[in-house]
Amino acid sequence: MALVIEGEERIAAPVEKVWEALNDPEILKEAIPGCQSLEKKSDTEMAATVVLKIGPIKATFNGEVMLKNLKPPHSYTIQGEGKGGIAGFAKGGADVTLTADGADTTVLKYAAKAEVGGKIAQLGSRLIESTSKKLAGQFFSTFGEKVSA
Repeated sequence: MALVIEGEERIAAPVEKVWEALNDPEILKEAIPGCQSLEKKSDTEMAATVVLKIGPIKATFNGEVMLKNLKPPHSYTIQGEGKGGIAGFAKGGADVTLTADGADTTVLKYAAKAEVGGKIAQLGSRLIESTSKKLAGQFFSTFGEKVSA
């Protein structure tokens, strides 16, 4: 089952600072809901462990995060794939673009695609879609708060 989530976040920081944060494993780890660990393997690869609860199913996903199509400091694609054992799998990515709005404000836009399979996919598309939107919203608002601080 696949779904698309789009959104926008205004961040009170210059584009360069937002770009640095988008590439900082510590900030990403704090912003990703349920993230237990995020380890940098190279400039474009990270290993992640995330615990998520979707409806009645709580699962630990172990996976990879990759950064692609890098156009510093304006855009990139972040892709991830995680396996949650018996719960199934989740994979997806987001195209992220940064646009300056004055000297100290950045508009971050994202278009994310997600796909789930296994037990999670049996929960129903409305639950998965609402959970995915909530998680994406939490990530970008937490990320915005951390960068603006």
